[in-house]
Amino acid sequence: MSLMKFFTIREVPTTRWSSEYPLNIKPRIETLFMVFVGNIIFGFGVAVIIAAGAGLDPWTILAEGLGLIFDVSIGFATFIVSVSVLLLWIPLRQMPGFGTIINTIVVASMIDIALPWLPKPGENLLWLQLFQLLIGIFICGIGSGVYLTGNLGPGPRDGLMTGLQRITGKPIALVRASIEVFVVILGWLLGGTVGIGTIVFAFLIGPAVSIGLSIVKIVSKQK
Repeated sequence: MSLMKFFTIREVPTTRWSSEYPLNIKPRIETLFMVFVGNIIFGFGVAVIIAAGAGLDPWTILAEGLGLIFDVSIGFATFIVSVSVLLLWIPLRQMPGFGTIINTIVVASMIDIALPWLPKPGENLLWLQLFQLLIGIFICGIGSGVYLTGNLGPGPRDGLMTGLQRITGKPIALVRASIEVFVVILGWLLGGTVGIGTIVFAFLIGPAVSIGLSIVKIVSKQK
């Protein structure tokens, strides 16, 4: 696989653990395991980004804004955001699966569980904050690649991404980046914190997801 193909992948690959269909109510243990693992990795990546302190990722900015309004933790606010995004699936004719429910619960829970234990660089160590931010973005990309290929239904955010990609036919990286930029604006209007890390995340998460899907495709030895 050439370097450019890592950034232009247009569909979620099939792996040995992929479910035959998203609404499978009796998935294999391996499939459930990989979906759980992928969501845990993604949630951990989000927590790493929050702890870095260089600026929140777009969806967490939105969660922070809602958290301020409802006086709840970022993790629980993330759950609120996930449920709200599911409503946007209706016009896209996206159907939630077992994996969608797992994502909604596990990611939000992982944020609140991991955040207290992660290193938090001081503001005078911007280079370290940015380095931790980049690690968090890469972790999120890998997590997305793992649980999306489970094919038990994407998480709310990725369902929005894949739904728009299916309709527009555009590369996943472009679709995801466009969504993130829009969410940044909405989150900022609600009172969320925007920083340099926000800009970095908005433009790198799309390529990170593409890389994650490509790596999983290679490692799993696609069917």
